[in-house]
Amino acid sequence: MPFEMVRNDITKMDVDAIVNAANRSLLGGGGVDGAIHRAAGPELLEECRGLGGCETGQAKITKGYRLPARYVIHTVGPVWHGGTNGEKELLSACYRNSLELAAAHGCETVAFPMISAGAYGYPKEEALSVAVEEITRFLLDHDMTVYLVVFGHESLVTGKKLFRDIREYIDDVYAETRIRKRRESARKQLWRENEGAALDLDMEISQAIHANVSLGAAEPDMSIMPSGAPEADWKKIIINTDKGFSETLLQLIDERGMKDAECYKKANVDRRLFNKIRSNPAYQPSKPTVFAFAAALELSLPETRRLLEKAGFALTRSSGFDLVMEYCIKHRVYDVIQINEILFELDMPLLGSSAS
Repeated sequence: MPFEMVRNDITKMDVDAIVNAANRSLLGGGGVDGAIHRAAGPELLEECRGLGGCETGQAKITKGYRLPARYVIHTVGPVWHGGTNGEKELLSACYRNSLELAAAHGCETVAFPMISAGAYGYPKEEALSVAVEEITRFLLDHDMTVYLVVFGHESLVTGKKLFRDIREYIDDVYAETRIRKRRESARKQLWRENEGAALDLDMEISQAIHANVSLGAAEPDMSIMPSGAPEADWKKIIINTDKGFSETLLQLIDERGMKDAECYKKANVDRRLFNKIRSNPAYQPSKPTVFAFAAALELSLPETRRLLEKAGFALTRSSGFDLVMEYCIKHRVYDVIQINEILFELDMPLLGSSAS
């Protein structure tokens, strides 16, 4: 663990191994394949000549030569023929065989391109789903950092319903904020010009607020309802203690009945980072790390706010990143990788990974 999505040129990734989306000859070609061969130099082609090609779904390994990576793992993805010719199984095999080969050679960091999603025509959203499924399954049993490298600002999940719903939610909140600011500006202007009218307006606002509170009391806010996880006395843990973030997190994990490894893997957090948190009661994490653990523990929105406070943060509606997390927690979207797909598309910080 963890799994990270990055925008970069894969030939510049300083990792143990990069994966080449090769053709069956392994002798170079266009796209990622050609770029890797050019960056590695002619020695790579010379070694590839002795490999005898590679079948679709399989993987073979060579040295990295002039690349920052020590190794290049060559895998051959399937050409898309509508999805009824075993394309998914073959694409899954590409990721699985490449990762197993990396592990066999002691690799701790591996970078993949989006296999088959270019000239081979595999639909990008479906190709991403296969990549995420295979990589995350592998990482459940292996300590490795895996990068999925996307070149430029290519869109991957804009067609997903969750992405559209979150964009709409952000737009609605921002629109509401703009309207509120205009109303407040008009209210201030009214106080300067006509205090009597301004006082009447404030009385109307006050009455409306009290009426809404009264009406809303009979209808519970679903964002603060239990998430379905076993009910521990988390509120008491978070509020009635002077413990910092580290101690509070560890107590929440125990109350949830989770193992440490289960929690940090679900949060997409690197084991070494979790060990830092565990060993240092004064540890101050980044905001994305706090949100990652909130998702892993399936906290409600009020509980998330309190955990953020333990790390010195607040949940604010002026931040697009916070709004994405607010939406996901309200709607109980707790899959960190799924959330990261949305954050990645919006060019926002990702949850967990190896960051602080």
